[in-house]
Amino acid sequence: MSELVYYDLKRATKMTPSLSVQVARELGRRIVAGSFEPGSLIEDENALAERYQVSRVVIRDAVKILVGKGLLDVRRGIGTKVRPRNEWILLDDDVLAWHITAPPNQEFISQLMDVRLAFEPKAARWAAERADAEALKDIEDAVIRMEQESGSLEKFVVADALFHKAVLRAAHNEFLTAMEGVIYSALLVSVRITNQDPRNNSDSVKFHRDVYEMIAAGDGSGAEQLTEKLLKDAIRRLKDAFGDSFRE
Repeated sequence: MSELVYYDLKRATKMTPSLSVQVARELGRRIVAGSFEPGSLIEDENALAERYQVSRVVIRDAVKILVGKGLLDVRRGIGTKVRPRNEWILLDDDVLAWHITAPPNQEFISQLMDVRLAFEPKAARWAAERADAEALKDIEDAVIRMEQESGSLEKFVVADALFHKAVLRAAHNEFLTAMEGVIYSALLVSVRITNQDPRNNSDSVKFHRDVYEMIAAGDGSGAEQLTEKLLKDAIRRLKDAFGDSFRE
């Protein structure tokens, strides 16, 4: 699954990125993928300029972008060092997107699912209590897209992501809405890891329909419980793919 799907879901700008942004993305992908170990020095300015065939100014600006995301630390007389993962801004859209094509990081994925399990069931409860007609239609439209999609796996996953996005927005809490990137990253990474077409998992599709019906009926408790069940089913499939080493 391409990280471009993530940017499409976030409705990121379609403008061609500057050279410095392009270089920052290439370096960022390599850091997230583990090509550079935390604490290690990356290539110097001249070597990077030669590698990417750009000016040193472009490299400098690219490094500044990654410093702002917590991935790099620049020290005069020492060089540019990769910072520990616990100092990265993990909720940054680019950092979340770069994990989609990086080698699977079990701890990162487990923590993503922890976060989803912590706030999405409550969001479903609040959606049942607060959703207006427009919000309910958005949730139902996403369920229908999931049920009817029989061609593109990518389109199905997008419909799945739009369902969860609609539920978050129906809860009318700006902090929850700001967390939607976590859902996109978790869904896109999970599909690649389980190597399973979720359309073949009829239980998963039914879970989404049932959650919608609970929300539409104003049953907050039911919506919360079903959302928790849906997420635990996703965690089970990840555990099946990873084996016993995956932390639930």
